[in-house]
Amino acid sequence: MKIDILTLFPNMFDGVFTESIIKRACELGKVEINLINFRDFTKDPHNKVDDTPYGGGAGMVLMAQPIFDCVKSLKTDDSKVILLTPSGIKYKQEIAYDLKNEKHLIIICGHYEGFDERIKSICDLELSIGDYVLTGGEIPAMVLVDSITRLLDGVITSESHINDSFNNNLLDYPSYTKPRVYEGMEVPEVLLSGNHKKIDEYRHQEQIRITKENRPDLLDE
Repeated sequence: MKIDILTLFPNMFDGVFTESIIKRACELGKVEINLINFRDFTKDPHNKVDDTPYGGGAGMVLMAQPIFDCVKSLKTDDSKVILLTPSGIKYKQEIAYDLKNEKHLIIICGHYEGFDERIKSICDLELSIGDYVLTGGEIPAMVLVDSITRLLDGVITSESHINDSFNNNLLDYPSYTKPRVYEGMEVPEVLLSGNHKKIDEYRHQEQIRITKENRPDLLDE
């Protein structure tokens, strides 16, 4: 998979893509990640990529021209262009599974007050990572890349992500390791029984309990 990230602040990604699972995925050739500063594509004589909004209002709006030209220079028949914006659909695990099958992702990070609305015309998908406001799309882009990369074949074991939270619309079950007793808290006896059917039943019931307590909205879905 190839992932191109359009950003005004490529240095924000330092460290995130050079550690842990993403680093290993790059070294294995499972993913190629490129950071492109779309300021390099502006035709403005002062190197600007934003301007004041028509109709008035606070803040600056990203101009269409630099992003249009940047996307055109990268896009192929295999590309899927993603715009990170608060007005996009909420990002979920099922979307990550869909996106891992794409050959080429182009991710556009916004900044300042917003985008020129016409930028949406060159995008295939608008995504939001949650109902809160960030200073830009760089952190959401990191979230997307991390969540997608770990699903690529050969990056981690399939069992590791098949049992992830949200795969069955439930949160994950609790996990324990040695010692058996720590500060008076014991590992549930069923996990020591060796009876895998009972362990599976216990874990599923715990998933339901934890989801009811913390994210009842998932059960409604």
